[in-house]
Amino acid sequence: MPRRLWGALGAALLSIVLPIPSRKAILIAAALLASGPLLAAEMIPMSQEQRQAMGVRTAPVAVATESWSVAYPAQVQVPTAQLRVVSTPLSGLLESLLVAEGDAVKKGQKLASILSPELLSLQRGYLQALSQLDLARSDWERDRQLLEEGIIAERRYQTTHAHYVQVRTEVEQSRQTLRLAGMDRSALERLARERQLSGTLTVRSPLDGVVLERMATLGQRLNALDPLYRIGRLKPLWLEIHVPLEQLSQIGVGSTVRVRAPLVEGRVITIGRMVHGGDQGVLVRAEVTDGAERLHPGQFVEVELASGRAERNYRIPLGALVRQGGKAWVFVARDEGFLVVPVIIRAEESDAVVVSADLEPGDQVVMAGTAALKAAWLQGAE
Repeated sequence: MPRRLWGALGAALLSIVLPIPSRKAILIAAALLASGPLLAAEMIPMSQEQRQAMGVRTAPVAVATESWSVAYPAQVQVPTAQLRVVSTPLSGLLESLLVAEGDAVKKGQKLASILSPELLSLQRGYLQALSQLDLARSDWERDRQLLEEGIIAERRYQTTHAHYVQVRTEVEQSRQTLRLAGMDRSALERLARERQLSGTLTVRSPLDGVVLERMATLGQRLNALDPLYRIGRLKPLWLEIHVPLEQLSQIGVGSTVRVRAPLVEGRVITIGRMVHGGDQGVLVRAEVTDGAERLHPGQFVEVELASGRAERNYRIPLGALVRQGGKAWVFVARDEGFLVVPVIIRAEESDAVVVSADLEPGDQVVMAGTAALKAAWLQGAE
């Protein structure tokens, strides 16, 4: 059958089954087919009026120095070195809680107070050790003088000196125990000077950070090492991502990671070695510094991983890709019509495709109206 007759017949049949806007586009494509052969099946001639009537819309291509993966789920975590669980060093009654979840705290800031009989016992032992130290020092200094005068034997002096060293060690042990219990140097000096006991134990923050969790209740009886608060420093933060094993070759330490919402970026710092049985994924950890304040520990987010490439690639809209015969193509706008250009797909992103092709930055590719153009191209190639 002559080509003009095929074009007319196809247009008539399509006009019966297609809605009015689609009929109009196909009719124009059929008219193009009936007008004569296409230029080596590579250029589709089309005027500006025909483009508008067919609803053809274009978008510029952009140079892609890196491509983005599909979205993977990730969880925001506080780096382990920036986390502290604040516990009570001694048993007692929780008298007051001075901060709450979400509060920012400074290192050394008071967090809670505990009434602790055990603290009284430790202070009493420390004061007794100080008294014994004064006595042992006096005995040692006296015997040293007597030894110099030849009044006592050297063995007695050595015994006295050994006792002094032992008592001094006991004092240091008591002091360190009180330091671990939360008494700072000034409090210890005041205790030694005033000899006044206190049963109130003050718990302080070990670092600058934010209270992530309160783990005790006011009035609770606590045993030693019972947790009170969990505190973390929230900059930088980690993103923990499970990536399919077959995708690991596309990324490396230093690769960019992009959070989709909120839009922040980080860098891969570690790539795990173990495949997790639940999802057969490998743990990839990224660190986020700039914009970390927009993330929250425990939050689940979607992230995309970047893979850099040496060759010159282009990013085009997902709708601009045309597949035919196991290959991919795009329609590139020219003054006289549209040029059919083959492309090689390098990466498929969420809403775009990274390709390598004979394109130039700023080229316009068709992103709407590709169906009618494809019909005209294929018919013209016959």
